Amino acid sequence: MTFDVIQGLLDALPVPTLLVSKGERVIGANARVETLLGQGLSGRHLITVLRQPSVLDAIEACEASRQTQTTRYLTSTDRNEMTYQVHCGYVEIADAKGVLVSFEDITHVEAISQMRRDFVANVSHELRTPLTALMGFIETLQGPAKNDPVAQERFLGIMMTEASRMNRLVSDLLSLSQVESEERIRPSLSIDLTLLIGSILRSIGPVAEKARVALVKEAPSDPILVPGDEDQLRQVFTNLIENAIKYGGNDQTVTVKLTQMERDPALRGPGVRVEVCDTGPGIDQVHLPRLTERFYRVDSHRSREMGGTGLGLAIVKHIVNRHRGRLKIDSSPEEGSRFTVILPALD
Repeated sequence: MTFDVIQGLLDALPVPTLLVSKGERVIGANARVETLLGQGLSGRHLITVLRQPSVLDAIEACEASRQTQTTRYLTSTDRNEMTYQVHCGYVEIADAKGVLVSFEDITHVEAISQMRRDFVANVSHELRTPLTALMGFIETLQGPAKNDPVAQERFLGIMMTEASRMNRLVSDLLSLSQVESEERIRPSLSIDLTLLIGSILRSIGPVAEKARVALVKEAPSDPILVPGDEDQLRQVFTNLIENAIKYGGNDQTVTVKLTQMERDPALRGPGVRVEVCDTGPGIDQVHLPRLTERFYRVDSHRSREMGGTGLGLAIVKHIVNRHRGRLKIDSSPEEGSRFTVILPALD
C-alpha cells in the first residue's frame, strides 16, 4: 500500500489522526491533526510532536502490547482550554506497522461534567448552611434555652426563616428541572402580555409600596399577543420585577415597558420587547455575562439576606429559551439596570 493511499485514508477520518511507526516517527498525518499539533508532522520523531508523557506512554504501551490504549491530551488556545480523548490502536497496513493515534474532542463533555460537579457542590453548600443553623438552634432549645420562653420564641423565628430558605431553594430546583425538561417543547397558547404584566404589577404593588418603590407601566392599550405558557411567563416577569425592587434600592422607580416590533433585530422577525428598568446602583460589567449562571450572585450575603436562592435568573433564561426568545442585560454602576425579554410575536 503506497503512502498516498495511507494518506488518503487518514484524510478521510473525521478526527485528528496520525500514524506512528515502530521507530516512533510520524509516517502519516491528516490535516485536522496538523491544525491541532502543527504543520509538517510527517517524518518527525514523536517526541518533537507530542510532549505530554501520558500520551507518549500510551503509544509506547500500545506498540508493545498491541492492545488499544486511551488517555487524555490537554491543550489550550487564546480563548480556552481543550481536552481530547486519545485513542491508540495497533495497525498493520501492508508493509506499514505502527500505532494509529486519534484525538477526539471531549471539551464539551468535560465542561458538562464540571457543571454537574459544581451544581452538586453548590446545592450541598446552599442546603448545609441553613441545616447547620437549624441543628444548632435545636441543640440550644434542648439545652440552655430549654426553660427560656423569650429565647425559644426568638430561635423559633430564626428557624422558620432558615426552613423557608430551604423550601425556596427546593422549589426553585424543582422549577429549574421542570423548565429544562420542557425547553425543547415550544408553547403555543396565545398570551396577552398587556394583561399579564398588569396583573403582575397589581400583585407586586404591596411589595413595591413597602420598599417605597414606584412602579411605572408603559404599554399600548391594545392587546399584545405572544405564543407562550402563561405560568412560566408570569414567573419570568415576576422574578425580574421583584429583583428590580429588591436590588434597585428604596425610593427608586421601576419601569416596565412593552414595545411591539414589526421586525426585531434579535429575532429577525416580528417581536415583542418587555423591558424592566430600575434606577438603582447598577451592576459592574464584569458580572453581566455570568448573571444567568446557577447560584451566581453579585453580592452573596445581600442576596441571601433578601431571600434569593441564586437560581432565579437561570430559570428566567431557560423559560425565555423555551419561548424561542432572547434575554438581554444592560447595566453600569450608578446608572441602574435594564433587563429585556424579547419574544416572538404571535403570527
